[in-house]
Amino acid sequence: MMVTLVTRKDIPPWVKVPEDLTDPEVFQVQSLVLKYLFGPQGSRMSHIEQVSQAMFELKNLESPEELIEVFIYGYQSIKVRAKWLLQSMAERYHLRQQKRPSLTTFWEFGGPDVSLKEC
Repeated sequence: MMVTLVTRKDIPPWVKVPEDLTDPEVFQVQSLVLKYLFGPQGSRMSHIEQVSQAMFELKNLESPEELIEVFIYGYQSIKVRAKWLLQSMAERYHLRQQKRPSLTTFWEFGGPDVSLKEC
């Protein structure tokens, strides 16, 4: 069992203290992806916590890739589901970035199709 030191003071009411604050699910994500997941300045984080009934803590890692470590606390099945949800959202972000043509490519092929009629 992994015991971590929870630094958050605003523990959500659905998290049972102390039993839900041990053995967190942990994964790493780039800070840019984290902004996609939680919004600017983490504006959507509390909503995602409430919907998933989990609690998240973020820890900056000193790395050139600007990685953030995400700790997920809560009941075991809730932690696993919340981790899966966040990792799925991160994967979707990466897939969208790969499919999205760069602006350079966009303008190399003539920019927007001006022959389309407005509806």
